[in-house]
Amino acid sequence: MTAKTYKSIISPSLLSCDLANLEKDAKEMMEMGCEWLHMDIMDGHFVPNLTFGPPVISSLRKAHKDAFIDCHLMVTEPAKWVAPLQKAGASNFTFHIESEMPEGGPKAMIKMVKDAGMKVGIVIKPKTPIEEVFPYVDDIDLVLIMTVEPGFSGQKFMPDVMPKVKALREKAPDLNIQVDGGLSPTTIDSAAEAGANVIVAASAIFGSDDRQGVINSLRAGVDKQIQS
Repeated sequence: MTAKTYKSIISPSLLSCDLANLEKDAKEMMEMGCEWLHMDIMDGHFVPNLTFGPPVISSLRKAHKDAFIDCHLMVTEPAKWVAPLQKAGASNFTFHIESEMPEGGPKAMIKMVKDAGMKVGIVIKPKTPIEEVFPYVDDIDLVLIMTVEPGFSGQKFMPDVMPKVKALREKAPDLNIQVDGGLSPTTIDSAAEAGANVIVAASAIFGSDDRQGVINSLRAGVDKQIQS
């Protein structure tokens, strides 16, 4: 069997942290070994909720200069957010393929993010065919496959999305494949077996009395598949 080149990455979603203590919770996540900090940016249009924006990203960057700030853009016009998030200090900019693209489509959007010096990812909703991202996998740093409908934390994991993860892993063996929505110690095996390696978890971590244990369990689930 060919050795797998991707690694486990845990990216806690700070949407579920204590927002009055975001800096403290972010620090705790990094101290517990999490590689990325996941920031859900919603504009109230693409999804009904409103969450973080560039000022919060900027504050987080000032507090944690070395953090990898993983931004998931649930916005109608992602192109308008590239410059503000670059200035704020975002590390990764992941946009929805279902959102409004600039002239030139997703390829133009990818170039815009890369030219701004950020990593770039594409995200799809649960009902979007995985084949829509196939033309771009060689040009991007990750694909995020939503395992819930985007917009709110605390939803139930959708196992019927896992064939998309598997199909993408077969298409792009070395790509970072991120999953977001309902990930927990009880659902990690399904996601990891399909080929996901970047795990976004929200309420499973921040709602637990043993955050380190949850993080360790998520990582173990991915590492078990990588080593198999």
